[in-house]
Amino acid sequence: MVSFAAVALPTCEPKFRPEAAAEEILGWISSPPMRALVEEYGDTLPSADVSELLAWLDAFSDRHWNFRKQGNVERDQVAAPTFDPARTALVLAVATALRLVEPTDPPRATYDHLLVLGGLGRACLQRTEYAARLVREGVVGVGDVAALGSFRPLTEAETTLPGLAGSRFEMDAMDVGVRSAFGLTEPVRCESSDGHVTHRSWQVRTYRAVGCPPVHVLAAPSSDPEQRRANTPDTYEFWAQRSSLQPTDRILVVTSPIYVPFQHSDAIRMLAARYGCGIDTIGFDPARTTVPLAPGATNPDRYLQEIRSGILSMQRLHQALAGSLAA
Repeated sequence: MVSFAAVALPTCEPKFRPEAAAEEILGWISSPPMRALVEEYGDTLPSADVSELLAWLDAFSDRHWNFRKQGNVERDQVAAPTFDPARTALVLAVATALRLVEPTDPPRATYDHLLVLGGLGRACLQRTEYAARLVREGVVGVGDVAALGSFRPLTEAETTLPGLAGSRFEMDAMDVGVRSAFGLTEPVRCESSDGHVTHRSWQVRTYRAVGCPPVHVLAAPSSDPEQRRANTPDTYEFWAQRSSLQPTDRILVVTSPIYVPFQHSDAIRMLAARYGCGIDTIGFDPARTTVPLAPGATNPDRYLQEIRSGILSMQRLHQALAGSLAA
């Protein structure tokens, strides 16, 4: 059975130094598993510098691994293609080595901030439950918790999940998740934009309870409201603007394992490169949540799609760091 050695993601210590990031990005995108995956799809990874190789992989992955571009659908709405057993095994081995499969424990015992990333309704419940377990069981000590979401409307299927009946938006699912997982009741403070919900709208709910760090649930506005709703970088920036981040801060980001490479790279770009803080990003352990994974969540096409997401996120990170080093 094919296997590869694990490939490190870019590291991010407090007082972030961008000089080493290009080498670490190159290590991920030119690694043996990435080369094997490109060869499986009929080509050879070229010899090039980081910028050129990222551009090449962007175009290559768009042709072969971008299953969302037909109809511009959400991740759970993709019509999965058929894979033969050999290709399925290779994709799983590559995804495992590139850090998209295995859950990981927090590498440190204390953090200044814990961020729980939003997503589909199921993921909102899983990630908040896992984050609360880390805090309640003393795995990590944190100064505060923030659940980051948006005003993406929930689908009918999402509202059939436990506790989400009557919920309207992704932020509502995050709110249900943190209330249930942390044992919270009513927010002590609620701030929001005025008027009807649009891509410019925002909201923050703050909870405080005995024995629990402060918990905030945020819906961020879009940085491009004419074109789309808020995305993960928007939520990072919206939270950071309200958090008085220091270069010595450490942040733990909790997401799903499959999204760790791209959401970690976005966190470095939006938080470490701008504010200097250190960041660790982990995927939750499905065995430690009561809401099971969705059918098809670990299909080969999902891993290929998120390997492409990792490439794009590292491309954005590299471009941002190149600009900061040149300034």
